[in-house]
Amino acid sequence: MLKKVVIANRGEIALRILRACKELGIQTVAVHSTADKSLKHVLLADETICIGKPAATESYLDIPRIITAAEVTNADAIHPGYGFLAENADFAEQTENSGFAFIGPLAESIRLMGDKVSAINAMKQAGVPCVPGSDGPLTDDDEANLAHGRRIGYPVIIKASGGGGGRGMRVVREEADLLESILLTQAEARAAFNNDVVYMEKFLENPRHVEIQVLADGQGNAIHLGERDCSMQRRHQKVVEEAPAPGISEELRAEIGARCCNACIEINYRGAGTFEFLYENGEFYFIEMNTRIQVEHPVSEMVTGVDLIKEQLRVASGQKLTIKQEDIKVTGHAIECRINAEDPRTFIPSPGKITRFHPAGGNGVRWDSHIYTDYSVPPHYDSMVGKLITYGETRDVAIARMKNALDELVIDGIKTNIALQEDIMNDTGFARGGANIHYLEKKLAEIE
Repeated sequence: MLKKVVIANRGEIALRILRACKELGIQTVAVHSTADKSLKHVLLADETICIGKPAATESYLDIPRIITAAEVTNADAIHPGYGFLAENADFAEQTENSGFAFIGPLAESIRLMGDKVSAINAMKQAGVPCVPGSDGPLTDDDEANLAHGRRIGYPVIIKASGGGGGRGMRVVREEADLLESILLTQAEARAAFNNDVVYMEKFLENPRHVEIQVLADGQGNAIHLGERDCSMQRRHQKVVEEAPAPGISEELRAEIGARCCNACIEINYRGAGTFEFLYENGEFYFIEMNTRIQVEHPVSEMVTGVDLIKEQLRVASGQKLTIKQEDIKVTGHAIECRINAEDPRTFIPSPGKITRFHPAGGNGVRWDSHIYTDYSVPPHYDSMVGKLITYGETRDVAIARMKNALDELVIDGIKTNIALQEDIMNDTGFARGGANIHYLEKKLAEIE
């Protein structure tokens, strides 16, 4: 087992990693910016090192400073959490080359799945269903691009190969707009990602966002922990997640899960990962793989009883998976609401001092957060301040507990989106289950 881990992140995920390390008897090193010296995990870690100024580029995104922190503390591994450098192949490679274990996939896996074109090709070879598309980058051959559009059928979507988070994509509904849209998307991709490679896919009108959680040890073993529904989104950012996804049969879960596990073995994947799909009319269509732990991993933990962070640590130490697929049983239902420091209507971030805080509690309630009374939320980072998770024997029970938990949760001194989450939990469309990825945007537009 690993002896000492550098936690190269902040906020709730850093505290989550610290807790898992403590349970396994692993010492922790908290690296932090000058703005984060009062973070909860920094106060609890065995050792702390300030690595720079508040700007992420001068702290959490500075690879040499993080690796130096591992060197001076004699750590033997680095956990990147999510965001920041978690899916940076160069960081993974430099970590391993410096003699430290990277608690995540090999750099080659991150590169393979980080490029949308190579990822889709790899998934097709592994038997994972993909959205019909151009089967590779678009060239400057106008006739070939027009032929792709006719074969796929309109509407289509042009996507940047290096894009993500809803950026670098454009929907085209008529052939007359195709060529100009390709040029515009290429220009945007070049400016945003320094990579102007784009490809074309069929645009699904009303899909759901359903993803499969996997664990692999890089030694020929992989399992899945079922699926999550993340369709409640605003501007391609997830707001509510749940597991299992409403309306997915055990047979379909087993089939798509097995294909994802096979793909992990094919690409020699190591650690936790998530296969993201669009789901429409009973069919799964692969869109990307996140080669890291996800924000919404707690709902999978709640319905399977598997601690994903501890499994990450075990795999990174060189251990094989001890959990077999037949050990995984999806039981009950879990829902996660992301609690953000932002105005619930305008979504403008609301940093500042928390003057009063009271967490929700009770049977089936979990609160993953780093905040406390008198903690000041800095303006430099993502606005999420916590994740409220509820579990129930059924989806209805999980929703009822979430309503109670949101009512109990008190965060004063800053604005939060608790009111928005309460609206979602009381919404009849959400209560029915199976809402598509456009549902929340339309609901918000109606309110405005």
